[in-house]
Amino acid sequence: MEQLEQITEFKSSPELVEKLQQYSIRKEYKAGSIILNENASIRSIPIVTKGTLKVIRTEDDGKEILLYYIKAGESCIMSFLGGMHNETSKVKAEVEEDAEILFLPMDKVTLFIKEYPQWLDYIFRLYHKRFEELLEIVNAIAFKKVDERLLDLLYKKQELTGNNTLNITHEQLANELGTARAVVSRLLKQLEENGMVKLGRNKIVLVES
Repeated sequence: MEQLEQITEFKSSPELVEKLQQYSIRKEYKAGSIILNENASIRSIPIVTKGTLKVIRTEDDGKEILLYYIKAGESCIMSFLGGMHNETSKVKAEVEEDAEILFLPMDKVTLFIKEYPQWLDYIFRLYHKRFEELLEIVNAIAFKKVDERLLDLLYKKQELTGNNTLNITHEQLANELGTARAVVSRLLKQLEENGMVKLGRNKIVLVES
């Protein structure tokens, strides 16, 4: 697949790309689909070749918070770590945009680590990136106000989709931020009054400055 061949670490190993295609199972999902639930067994790791996933953590009280996105060419490092240690999933993975995903069985994941240094480099790069993103989440929760976090999230979604119009509900935004829907609705109204967004039914349009 062309997307695999474009991954930096894989460019020097056509054989690895061929093996990934040979042993992976390809599946397509619509936005909103859940591909991994918390506490589920991890038998394979996903490599996204098209679309976007979001990884979410749910607390005991039912509140959710968005941890990071997985874009085309990336995988879920939490699945790597959990699967390699025979642990159940600590997170939920949901399709943000219609996606095509390759699922590589865990036995091949560990085998490729031994056989292909490019595969290990890929895992380490993703680990580094996710660690930095999680640090940003901790920093945002500790030091940023909810309105700043909301605006950051909207711009992040704009960057991922390449579209100023975001088809999302206030409830979904509240879940991803780990706050109440009423708070998000109030802050969005303030952003609209400030001319930064336009609100519609289940959609938000970011106004270019």
